[in-house]
Amino acid sequence: MSRLLISAAHKSSGKTTVTLGLCAALAARGLTVQPFKKGPDYIDPMWLGLAAGRPCHNLDFHCMSHAEILSTVGHYSTGSDIALIEGNKGLYDGLDLDGSNSNAALAILTRTPVILVLDARGMTRGIAPLILGYQAFDRDIYIAGVILNQLGGSRHEAKLRAVIEHYTDIPVLGSVHHNPSLEIVERHLGLIPSNEDNAARDKIGQISALISTQVDLDRLLSIAASAPQFEYPAIELPQCTETGKVRIGIARDAAFGFYYPDDLDALQRAGAELVPFNTLQDKVLPNIDGLFIGGGFPESCMQALQDNRELRSAIRIAIEQGLPTYAECGGLMYLSRSLTWQGKTCAMAGVIHGDIVMHEKPQGRGYVQLRETTQAPWPGPRPAATIAAHEFHYSSLTGLEGPHAYAYQVLRGTGIDGVHDGLLLYNLLACYSHMRDSAQHHWARRFVQFVRDCNRQPASGH
Repeated sequence: MSRLLISAAHKSSGKTTVTLGLCAALAARGLTVQPFKKGPDYIDPMWLGLAAGRPCHNLDFHCMSHAEILSTVGHYSTGSDIALIEGNKGLYDGLDLDGSNSNAALAILTRTPVILVLDARGMTRGIAPLILGYQAFDRDIYIAGVILNQLGGSRHEAKLRAVIEHYTDIPVLGSVHHNPSLEIVERHLGLIPSNEDNAARDKIGQISALISTQVDLDRLLSIAASAPQFEYPAIELPQCTETGKVRIGIARDAAFGFYYPDDLDALQRAGAELVPFNTLQDKVLPNIDGLFIGGGFPESCMQALQDNRELRSAIRIAIEQGLPTYAECGGLMYLSRSLTWQGKTCAMAGVIHGDIVMHEKPQGRGYVQLRETTQAPWPGPRPAATIAAHEFHYSSLTGLEGPHAYAYQVLRGTGIDGVHDGLLLYNLLACYSHMRDSAQHHWARRFVQFVRDCNRQPASGH
């Protein structure tokens, strides 16, 4: 199983752009490239998946056990020529003092060689102690090479190569010169999602061409092939025991695109047929038994969402009549009464009798821990005592009318009000937290069963 972990000395070193270019450049050679992304992230994996031509899967110590991480790497790498794992932040950065959830820990767990992307702007001789320090900090890490990024020109490159060759035994695998063509526009949650960027494929092509000429792909492949084999447990693939599919509508468009591919796989294994629809263009809901609206950037599409009155009305009526629905973050925002951002307010679906206000600073950010309440409606095996999830939202839900039931108590994080998350209304569960379908909480199986159960009995509403 050829594989590499692309990391960096610190955040914003350009590792996502480099990894994106590597995925596309290797795929252009005819290789099957399987991308992975460490940590909770939707946007980078969209770009990586588009570049590689295969869905990118997340590896997250917070939501997954070590066995599940190994299973995910092994299972989804099957049939690929090379797996590329993009880290998050710096190689040794993490929440814990011991680095147990760092990129380095992931490299050790998966026995994967590390390629370090170094932003070398303004650096010459100082790059040597940086590399030597990263080597010496943890001898269990195999830093197999470096890719120099943001170089000022050929003279800068020559100086850096000479310094690294003289003081270290680390090979320079690439020297990427500063080029505006390598930049991808960012917004408050990171890169602009590839599902919003009509020129995404052209941008990936530009980056691929530049990386192909400035990185030694053959040497990179040789290092990847040297990665030791590791045993991985078979991934748990619980299958549906019910006959017949349930049709679950899923919002897939420029406003909503935050979905983990392995969660979608889990929904399908549980017996769901996923039926995509477009909240910006479609006027009616497809023929469905349940509804899933994930996260995204509804604020960037708020005028178009408001203009599509027909679909907003159809969704509101369907949920009020009992359509089983799950909404995460952006989905919760869309189902509210209104959305206010940058001094402008637009009407949303109006299912939730409260209003969304966007703020300049995050209102909820990072890992969360939840405890399921007795009011949680989904059937099946209850999750672990503590559910690990994550949130990242600049919005808050204000003016919520009346007392409400909630599916989750917030033990760590913000959720809807700092205490609760998972607002329950009709057959809707709407939360700011993003779930992962894993051993600690097989939410996909439970939601599909909830859809089945709701469709076996008369619609309920209140």
